[in-house]
Amino acid sequence: MLGTEAKKLLGFSPNSRPSSSQIKAAYRRKVLECHPDRFPAHQKSHAESRFKQIAEAYSCLKDGTKFGSPMESTYVRVMRTGVPTGYGRRNRALIKTPFLLLIFGTVSLGGFNAARAYQRQKEAQPSYNPFLP
Repeated sequence: MLGTEAKKLLGFSPNSRPSSSQIKAAYRRKVLECHPDRFPAHQKSHAESRFKQIAEAYSCLKDGTKFGSPMESTYVRVMRTGVPTGYGRRNRALIKTPFLLLIFGTVSLGGFNAARAYQRQKEAQPSYNPFLP
């Protein structure tokens, strides 16, 4: 979670720099507002997800990671929306690449091992048939 998102969840403006006591007070206030035990059964799932988001925002701001790295923002975006799409279609090449590498690696290494085993067997037990290589 980015620092700006965490600040918005706890009720701060995105440009503010709250102190640790302000963060703690805002966290307590928000937790009391949306604690799952305070809601009826049909609203508990929404309250639980909101409660977890607020806890994550608090841990993000408490640790001092107010500004996330670019990799973190990319990770968050991909986790929320899925693999990026190009012109309305999924990026299938990005998904297929690891599987193709596994298949090509297995085939090539398997072929290499088979040829090497054939050579060893040929050296260990030479053929006396003049028509065979």
